[in-house]
Amino acid sequence: MQEIRTPNTRETILDTAEALFAQQGHDGTSMRQITGAAGVNLASVNYHFGSKESLVQAVLKRRLEVLNHERLRLLDELEAQSGGKPLKPSQIVDAFFGTLLRLAADPAQAGSTFLPLLERTMTDPSDFIRALFAEEYADVLERYRNALFAALPDVPKTEIMWRFQFMLGATSYAIIGTDLLRSVTGMTVDESEQPDNPDLLLPRLMSFLLGGLRAPLPPVAGA
Repeated sequence: MQEIRTPNTRETILDTAEALFAQQGHDGTSMRQITGAAGVNLASVNYHFGSKESLVQAVLKRRLEVLNHERLRLLDELEAQSGGKPLKPSQIVDAFFGTLLRLAADPAQAGSTFLPLLERTMTDPSDFIRALFAEEYADVLERYRNALFAALPDVPKTEIMWRFQFMLGATSYAIIGTDLLRSVTGMTVDESEQPDNPDLLLPRLMSFLLGGLRAPLPPVAGA
């Protein structure tokens, strides 16, 4: 009997694929696993997405669209409230990086899979995923870059871009969690600390990022 293909079927496939990708990465997840867990056949996945690569892109795009829409909404709100004055660096950093962790902690935004999904994606990005991230982030990064330029007029723009790059790297590593660090260094953490809890991670990360953004300028070579 032919399977009935509905919008709900599409969402079921996306939810199932997202959970599996978060657990074992998209390369480690087979289409057979996805169809079996979602209770659909391969023809249904092909009907809605066309290929596994397109399914991976759809899973990521669904979350990135929400994330970046919220980032732009917050920046619009902050700029409207500022009356044309430059924003504080702390406001910009929180709106961009803090939004990620807040959404990751929101059950309505698949909080249990959001960070693991991004972790898997960031630690093993394919070319087509890099292209997707570049497309989804283009407008957002331009807006936030310009906001930082206005907020830090005495810092060379090149230096701001380097520091933003470092902040992206620090955040990427932070969302991976502390399991790797603990296994490599033998570090022990009091379980009450809940080091991977977004509510506790956010203030620590914000303090670190702002410290780096506001750090003294490096000496000029040859000076």
